[in-house]
Amino acid sequence: QVQLVESGGGLVQPGGSLRLSCAASGSISSIYSMGWYRQAPGKQRELVATITNGGNRNYADSVKGRFTISRDKAKNMVTLQMNSLKPEDTAVYYCNARTMVAVTTSVYWGQGTQVTVSS
Repeated sequence: QVQLVESGGGLVQPGGSLRLSCAASGSISSIYSMGWYRQAPGKQRELVATITNGGNRNYADSVKGRFTISRDKAKNMVTLQMNSLKPEDTAVYYCNARTMVAVTTSVYWGQGTQVTVSS
């Protein structure tokens, strides 16, 4: 089992920045990938960015060049630096962790943190 706790959401004006953090606890050694997803009202949850244990990063096209995902394995944390925010970035942002034990993979989610971009 892995527990994820997000922090750092809030209200920001267009063009502003926010930094989201996610702290992982529990079966940390089984994690092979962490990331961020988001869900806007009336829309499906979508990938924002992921990072593997090896440091490989993957970004949604809509956030490339604006968002940066990083991971501190020593602190069991993943962060999402969001710059040049747009109103369309408004959503609940969820931290995600994927684990593998033997041949069994599992997916864990945080409780979500609201990001609102508005003037």
